[in-house]
Amino acid sequence: MHANFMKFSENYFGALSMSQAPKVTAALSLMKWLLAIVMTGVVTVLLLFLAGVFHSKVPSEVGATTPRSAEGLKSGAARLLKRPRYETATGTVKPVHESAVAAKLLAKVLEINAIAGQVVQKDQVLVKLDDADLQARLKQAEAGLTSAQVRSEQTKTEFGRAEQLKAKKAISQADFDTAQAAMKSAAAELERATQAVMESQVMLEYATIRSPMSGTIIDKRVEVGDTVSPGQILLTLFDPTHMQMVASVRESLAMKLKPGQLLPTRLDALDFDCEATISEVVPESDVASRSFTVKVTGPCPPGVYSGMFGRLMVPLDEEEVLVIPVAAVRKVGQLTMVDVVSDNSLSRRNVRLGRTLELDVEVLAGLVEGELVVVE
Repeated sequence: MHANFMKFSENYFGALSMSQAPKVTAALSLMKWLLAIVMTGVVTVLLLFLAGVFHSKVPSEVGATTPRSAEGLKSGAARLLKRPRYETATGTVKPVHESAVAAKLLAKVLEINAIAGQVVQKDQVLVKLDDADLQARLKQAEAGLTSAQVRSEQTKTEFGRAEQLKAKKAISQADFDTAQAAMKSAAAELERATQAVMESQVMLEYATIRSPMSGTIIDKRVEVGDTVSPGQILLTLFDPTHMQMVASVRESLAMKLKPGQLLPTRLDALDFDCEATISEVVPESDVASRSFTVKVTGPCPPGVYSGMFGRLMVPLDEEEVLVIPVAAVRKVGQLTMVDVVSDNSLSRRNVRLGRTLELDVEVLAGLVEGELVVVE
């Protein structure tokens, strides 16, 4: 609108004579100022309207609240509660008894009777290795033992004959000594052959690997067809009925712990709490963390596995906590409030809460000891 007006004015006054140009310029300037004042006034009135200047005010009586009476309502006092204070030490669940089953031979794997997670019994066959060469060695040792037995019987007979001839003075002392030495040599050879057979049997037993204890397989590192060497770990198993938690406790607290002491423990994954017994405090501090390793044992719930996360509660001094009944807390949107009783009237107050302690809740701010709150 302003642009159209200015264009009209310029066209209109442009037709005037050059002698009237100063008057035209003054008139245009005056019109611009008048238009700016009018627009400013319109904007000001609009802002005042939006601000509610032209609306009637709400009477003060409407916003007034009548104090509520506390008569007939159940109330409870904010009180100080003494409770033990703990420091949490993180730990890991580990088996008390864990065994790594290793090979004692250089041989090929023929059979595996175990998988991860399988429950096995003591002396159960887990792995079978190729024992063809061991069987051949055992047969050779048995043949050698048979030969040694025959030789031993022969020399015994010859020695007995030599004794009879010596009694009759029919042989020389040298011949007698020769017969005696032959008998002793045959006896030694028999003993060597016997031990060789036993050694071959033991080596043959190494080809059949059995479980050293009852437990659960947690790791299988070989497959059928693999060639294993002496000392190579094939399987790992543990006893799930005897577990322990291993935690790192800082020096100042670890020095106060003793084997046999009971400590609260928790397994977060199983939502399980129990009292565990300290089985061992390792008498060596970790250089990096300045902490001691503490081992505790306790009842094992179903579903606990090696490597699970746990918490060990190390006791400290007692602490005082201000608490109120949980039933006294009111939720108003995102606010936490309580109704405070004062002079038989109620007033709503914001509070800041902490831990939930069974039927009570900790109050961090908003109340003092002895104040009454309504409990519903």
